[in-house]
Amino acid sequence: MFKLFIGYILLSRLVGNPFLAILILLVIVYLLDRRYVGIFPNVTKPFRRARQISKLRTTISLNPNDVSSKYELARHLSDRKRYSEAKDLFLQIQARFEQSAEFWVELGLVNLKLRHMEEGETLMLQGLEINRKAQYGQPYLRLAEAYRNTDRDKALYYVSQFQEIHTSSSEAYYLAGSMYRALGREEDAKRAFAESTSIYRSLPKYKKRQERRWALRSFFAKMR
Repeated sequence: MFKLFIGYILLSRLVGNPFLAILILLVIVYLLDRRYVGIFPNVTKPFRRARQISKLRTTISLNPNDVSSKYELARHLSDRKRYSEAKDLFLQIQARFEQSAEFWVELGLVNLKLRHMEEGETLMLQGLEINRKAQYGQPYLRLAEAYRNTDRDKALYYVSQFQEIHTSSSEAYYLAGSMYRALGREEDAKRAFAESTSIYRSLPKYKKRQERRWALRSFFAKMR
């Protein structure tokens, strides 16, 4: 914090405008975070996704039988929270992805988001039966989130399934801690956050870059 203040003073003198100095400092902090930590969101991602959606629509209009493009478009639409449109596309290509765990997980997710709970859960579990580690176990957290207000026992069960897959991941324990907190299990949440930071300290240097933001989030979450 002291270094940031000194940097701000120097920038203010250099550019002769305190507001411009703040703006430059924020840009520097953002770029450093994106390079070394990753806490701040990627501000360019929505624009890249919009361009990709446009390109995929063009591709599909030229070749309506391009199932790979339809699958990618459906995933992007789901990310944009356009779940009904995504579901329609997934159903069009279902026959080509019968053995794909990723497909069933994605179709299950859009059903959960559309509040088709039983259908969404069944489809997600169908995908996880094909590959329990599909999407690194994230579907278990999706299911926990879906049931956290209606069936806490089921939500806690899905959190435990997620943790069984990830025993040495700061991210996994941060996500589990966040879910425990949402379920009112504060002590379990704090233990998960503490485990997240502990795991981070034990990681080799090459792994710390990708786990650093989760360890930092866990550190601050544990203090709340």
